[in-house]
Amino acid sequence: MDKKRTLKTKTNKEEREKPKETAAENIKDLGVSNPQPLKSNIYTLTIIGQIEGHILLPTQNKATKYEHLMPQLVTVEENKEIEGLLLLLNTVGGDVEAGLALAEMIASLSKPKVSLVLGGGHSIGVPLATAADYSFIAPTATMTIHPIRMNGLVIGVPQTFRYFSKMQQRITEFITSHSGIEKEKLLSLMTSTDELANDIGTILVGKEAVDNKIINEVGGLKDAINKLAQLIEDAKKS
Repeated sequence: MDKKRTLKTKTNKEEREKPKETAAENIKDLGVSNPQPLKSNIYTLTIIGQIEGHILLPTQNKATKYEHLMPQLVTVEENKEIEGLLLLLNTVGGDVEAGLALAEMIASLSKPKVSLVLGGGHSIGVPLATAADYSFIAPTATMTIHPIRMNGLVIGVPQTFRYFSKMQQRITEFITSHSGIEKEKLLSLMTSTDELANDIGTILVGKEAVDNKIINEVGGLKDAINKLAQLIEDAKKS
């Protein structure tokens, strides 16, 4: 009896003396790919694959669920220890309303935010990239500019067309109000017929996105972090 009690006491003591796992390690165990640095004043938000909105995508699709990002953006706004947002984008687009909702939330943050397009920032990824205060694109990254579209059966063609027209207007106005591109130029890129074999639109590579005044600068991770640090310092002075 005494031996069992002694053994149990020793085991409990060993459990207490075990080094506690950090929050970042616990997050890694759950499979989340971007645990936040414990003492960083910058919050990193990644949007990769397809943006999943109101309809579930097939399980084999790499997707970012918009309902997972919305509370993170609320945290960025509310947490006093977070001073800036770094947005990393490599997306093929996805649900238009979900993507536009995220773009509106990012743009409305009171804290400095910088975006970096890596690989691709296509379709609804364009307003997401421009939602930041300053945007970068990697030299080899691409952005596809095209009008919104849908698949499947259309019941009411005139009504559907009017809905799509209003949605397209919302996206166009958002991009032009958060970047330097003129509306006429953006519409011209959207309706180009000489670049995509089975669609209309334009593919911009790296510097071309900057030349068309959609993105501010060609750069990488170091440039984005340095710029965000500068914006944070400027915000503190103002």
